[in-house]
Amino acid sequence: MPRRVAEEEPSLTPEGLVGRAPFVNGKETHRLVRATNGRALNVTEGGDPSGWPVFVLHGTPLSGRLYPPHLRAAASRGVRLIGYDRPGYGGSDPSPGRTVADAAGDVAAIADALDVPRFAVWGHSGGGPHALACAATLTDRLSAVAASASIAPREALGLDWLSGMGEGNVGEFRSAAMGREPLLRFLEPQVRGMMHAKDEMSPELRSPLSPVDLETLSGELGSYLGVAATEGLASGLAGWVDDDLAFVRPWRFELDHLRIPVSIWHGKLDQFVPYAHGVWLGAHIPNSELKVFDFEGHLSLFDRHAPDIFDWLLARRDSAYHVRSG
Repeated sequence: MPRRVAEEEPSLTPEGLVGRAPFVNGKETHRLVRATNGRALNVTEGGDPSGWPVFVLHGTPLSGRLYPPHLRAAASRGVRLIGYDRPGYGGSDPSPGRTVADAAGDVAAIADALDVPRFAVWGHSGGGPHALACAATLTDRLSAVAASASIAPREALGLDWLSGMGEGNVGEFRSAAMGREPLLRFLEPQVRGMMHAKDEMSPELRSPLSPVDLETLSGELGSYLGVAATEGLASGLAGWVDDDLAFVRPWRFELDHLRIPVSIWHGKLDQFVPYAHGVWLGAHIPNSELKVFDFEGHLSLFDRHAPDIFDWLLARRDSAYHVRSG
């Protein structure tokens, strides 16, 4: 059952919005949106309020909080950023049994509630597969999609799916493949460590990171990730568990059916999601653009290349959907 919105929160309106907060350029504002089945989705906005809308789909296990340097880069480029907590994270109701493909319906519901007819999507890490789901489903509304540091489907032919991942990720996905209860047993001690770390990135999340990624944590990114992880897991493990289960099961859409502009971004030093996943995605999505960075990892890519991703998406804002060959 969806969690009931707290009594002190405004009631959901017929338009699907809760409490229309003032929109401040370059800063975050928050509101709740009703999904098609009545679930609450916690939405965050920032950047240029009159700019080109770009949905930012967060990594696992974070909230939809937007990264301040990204907000600044978006505001300077005329980009309106829209993030949200995936079901079960932060302020969004859980949706047990959700698939990767289901994310497209939530993004469409948010776009409808915000009166955004056309937009782009960027997903990083755990947000990558969900961004690709939007590319497969929302073809009449999307201009372009970017997926960075994204995993490939578990059944990807020719890809050794776990090869090159950090030990913690290997254990996590092996537990997910065994089902919900084994995964819960694996994740529970990690969550306790994250809650203890509070506003810093916990050792549990640091362990699979490459040296270039660890270097980035000394700045603004480390504090951001600590807060976003704490927020994402504040209401429990449902979001993280349902993400992982969705990743290791069929995604419920076909990558070779994607026809809108798609770019795949990956760092060769990524030990969280090895860059072989990005190469596989680039080879199996028709007419996609693959951008591989020799000296970037999982987090450094997120920290340093959002402006490039925004520029790529903006350059395709007028793209019209058409069926491509291949």
